[in-house]
Amino acid sequence: MDIKSNKTLGPKSSNLILDLYSLGLSTFTFKQVSEISGLPDQNLRNILSRLTKKGILSRIQSGLYSIVSFDLGHVDSHLGDPLIVAREIANKSSNGEYFISHASAMDIHQMLTQPQFITYTSVGKQIKKAPEILGTKFKFITIKPEHYFGFEKHWIGKSEMVLVSDLERTILDCLKMPEYCGGITEIAKGIWMTRSQINYDKIVKYAERINVGSVYKRLGFLLELYGFEKLDQLQKKINGGYSLLDPTIANEGRYISTWKLRLNVEERELKSITRT
Repeated sequence: MDIKSNKTLGPKSSNLILDLYSLGLSTFTFKQVSEISGLPDQNLRNILSRLTKKGILSRIQSGLYSIVSFDLGHVDSHLGDPLIVAREIANKSSNGEYFISHASAMDIHQMLTQPQFITYTSVGKQIKKAPEILGTKFKFITIKPEHYFGFEKHWIGKSEMVLVSDLERTILDCLKMPEYCGGITEIAKGIWMTRSQINYDKIVKYAERINVGSVYKRLGFLLELYGFEKLDQLQKKINGGYSLLDPTIANEGRYISTWKLRLNVEERELKSITRT
């Protein structure tokens, strides 16, 4: 470990940082480091405080720290990977019931054409205050216990792992809440870009578990628009009044009875995606 002279550490501090590196914990909680070090809490707090002042660590929020990469030099604050930070906040505040979701999951599944500046996470227990940490925004969406499904492991480097909604769950979450994904046009682009990877049977089963009328309608319409066939299962779920294709924009446009939607985004705009 190459440490600059202005970051010289004592033996306890040095061993602690080496242990964190060996375990791949670039972002960690006070509880984790307490279990690793075995030091009394007050001694450990003193060490963490000194390391933070030296610029070795950055205190992200109470009880949550990140190791500052040495190539950054001396900095007063360093966030680390936002996905790992979101995981640790969820582990602290939501009993570990979480998965990276919505636009952040779209980014992981390579469904986006626009950069994202908010990290979205679905959690089983409400996190009341959506934090902004060192200029990075985090949004936590509370889900029902029966909706805690449809996620997989995503590795960050060789040793850090977060849970992320799988492709099919990501699409459904975005169709349910387009405001967390950049609107229906962005979701449509993502569906088109990943159309060959979508498991139709799985996405229908997931939709039935979520069981939201507007999701059936938007999903069926977009899948049909992009060439999917045999949509009878979704068609049978269509009932009730009309829903907006994109609830984030004006209530206007023509109605289509097939999917009980008001198309406030023109079909030709959504079809043009296939030519880009």
